[in-house]
Amino acid sequence: MVDLSHNDFTGLLPTEFFQNLKSLKEEANDGYDGYQYSVNLTIKGLELEFKIKVRMPIFTCIDLSDNGFHGEIPKVVGELRSLHALNLSHNSLTGPIPPSFGNLAALESLDLSFNKLSGRIPSQLTNLTFLEVLRFSNNNFVGPIPHGKQFDTFENDSYQGNLGLCGFPLSMECSNDKRSELAQDEEDNGNGIAFIWKVVMMGYGCGMVLGISMAYIVFTTGRPWWLVRMIERDLRNKVSTWFGKKRK
Repeated sequence: MVDLSHNDFTGLLPTEFFQNLKSLKEEANDGYDGYQYSVNLTIKGLELEFKIKVRMPIFTCIDLSDNGFHGEIPKVVGELRSLHALNLSHNSLTGPIPPSFGNLAALESLDLSFNKLSGRIPSQLTNLTFLEVLRFSNNNFVGPIPHGKQFDTFENDSYQGNLGLCGFPLSMECSNDKRSELAQDEEDNGNGIAFIWKVVMMGYGCGMVLGISMAYIVFTTGRPWWLVRMIERDLRNKVSTWFGKKRK
């Protein structure tokens, strides 16, 4: 474990520090890494070679909390695939969470609380299937909280102090959800208006057919126009009544 917490370190997080943690960039190897060397011994004229393997512990936890670090989190941190715990809380870090954090496949604990981080929480973090502890409280995060997998298990205290966050498990609904509901209402209204126009056009078409039919009757039978108009008016009323029932 690399524990540099509760000190007076200031400045940017050193990118070189994370780049040099080469053992953490490899897939986990039972929590250990090491090297091997050979020793030659001669016993009673017999030369023997012994291979000795030295196993060195991998630093699987990094704690830089309670310092004065500022600036953005280096993207290279997302390359530490064997990292199990990362604590950068109680600093003055700014900017967004690097989406590369979604590559921290072995991560079990992530604490970024009490900083000045901003932007949206990357959806890539839902790839962290081993994540058990998450603390993003008291930052300036905004937008919807990612959901799915481990993120469905975290509670309000993981996000408190971020006034711009919304969605489960917080009580504040996201504006995107409201816009979706509004879009659905608009679609429903649009369908209703389309139906009304269909009724109008059908009525208009029927009126034209009736008019032509009545003119044909006048010219072929010689019946007076007043009788034809009365029949036409009666038919129009019946058609309007029928369409009114269909609309309801």
